[in-house]
Amino acid sequence: MSFDVAVERRLGDTVVACAFQTGSGLTALFGPSGAGKTSVLNMIAGLLKPDTGRVAVGGEVLFDSAGSVDVPVQARRAGYVFQDGRLFPHLRVRDNLAYGMQAEGLMGLDEAADFLGIAHLLDRWPRSLSGGEAQRVAIGRALLSNPRFLLMDEPLSGLDRARREGVLRVIERLRDEVGLPILYVSHDRTEVEQLATTIVEL
Repeated sequence: MSFDVAVERRLGDTVVACAFQTGSGLTALFGPSGAGKTSVLNMIAGLLKPDTGRVAVGGEVLFDSAGSVDVPVQARRAGYVFQDGRLFPHLRVRDNLAYGMQAEGLMGLDEAADFLGIAHLLDRWPRSLSGGEAQRVAIGRALLSNPRFLLMDEPLSGLDRARREGVLRVIERLRDEVGLPILYVSHDRTEVEQLATTIVEL
């Protein structure tokens, strides 16, 4: 089982609660803006602590309020791809990819660049990249951190159709060829139906 999640957290006047169990592949958290999808993602990453609940990924318990388990963020080994990419503007693409890279990862830097179709961008600055290129670099940086699972928060938001299609194909290859559990947040029904093995509606 990839994700086994049952969490609840009060944020102001709102209670974000979600429970699901999934098998292998890509799991999509689907729902309108403000439904709490990113909050659930952050609870799984360890960036936001649930008030109550349990989080297990690949059979490893990362959080359990009843058992007083709360694995630190860095030890959870989540590869997080944010909506805006969050590349370091003062580092070229190669150095952005290398930031946080682990020696015994899924693939080396050049292999990841080839897989993602960004080998020709390695000497470029982030400011010179298109939105789609920047997101592929962000995905590469997450992959090179040797993650146990990937969290993707609306990575296609703000991209035009052509660039969305390019990144969609990369995510499909990740789902089919890399074998990492992926939790993917989106409010786009067409997008999740194309990508997801399992859809969880919030």
